Amino acid sequence: MVGQAVRRGRDAIRETGHVSDSVSILFVGDLVGGLGRRTLLGLLPGLRERLAPTFVVVNGENVAGGLGITPKLADDLFAAGIDVITLGNHTYHRREICSYLDHNERILRPANYLRSQPGHGTCAVERDGVKLGVVNLSGNVFLRAGHPAFPEADAAVAALTKAGCDQILVDMHAEVTSEKVALGWHLDGRVTAVVGTHTHVPTADARVLPGGTAYITDVGMTGPRGGVIGVKKEQAIESLVTQMHVRFDTAEDDPWLNGVLISCSGPMRAQAIEQLLLPWTPPPA
Repeated sequence: MVGQAVRRGRDAIRETGHVSDSVSILFVGDLVGGLGRRTLLGLLPGLRERLAPTFVVVNGENVAGGLGITPKLADDLFAAGIDVITLGNHTYHRREICSYLDHNERILRPANYLRSQPGHGTCAVERDGVKLGVVNLSGNVFLRAGHPAFPEADAAVAALTKAGCDQILVDMHAEVTSEKVALGWHLDGRVTAVVGTHTHVPTADARVLPGGTAYITDVGMTGPRGGVIGVKKEQAIESLVTQMHVRFDTAEDDPWLNGVLISCSGPMRAQAIEQLLLPWTPPPA
């Protein structure tokens, strides 16, 4: 049944060009540098026309030169029609973002960070009479998060459900695969989708879990596939060969968009999750 649910979503897109008469969420994986932002903005109009997503959510924690995000870049993404921006372990790399996080409800840092840290970890947005809740979480293994992710996830989901959200999407920004898989099972049936971010490499395990929650371990990154997870390959190789510190710059080769389209069959239920791996050709200078 799970495999059939995924195939039904693919068939609907192939035959009609979009998933009609349903709520859908387009989630785009980690934007890396200016090239990642341009790739998203270059492909987004076509994706809107073809797939007609109800909501668009983007992880933007690497959009400012590969590390962090700035208020201007966040404003640019919102101006392009992005509904919610999620972040991760580079949330505070740009100090100027701190007050922005406190005052803009639609940009999130992990909910399991300390309460004393700037920003918030959940929000709700509404369109066409549908209310979407979004939760941003950080893994605990190898990443610095002030609180355990799982109890924080429970509290956030309960609060958004009580607030009347029809659908809930969780971005689990984590290094370790097991944390993401476990969270998917933990929240199955209680949220619409659990999507993994951070490793920049798309995984091949997109599926709808038995309770109706769409899941993927890592959506991947939007940016230069011609580098090493976004970094210029020559610099990454030099660092690994010499075991010395090397300055990393964002690569500019072979831009791709990595995302997923989640179509919903009812409140807190996914019908299908469709992986989107799309190359982008920059216009002539």
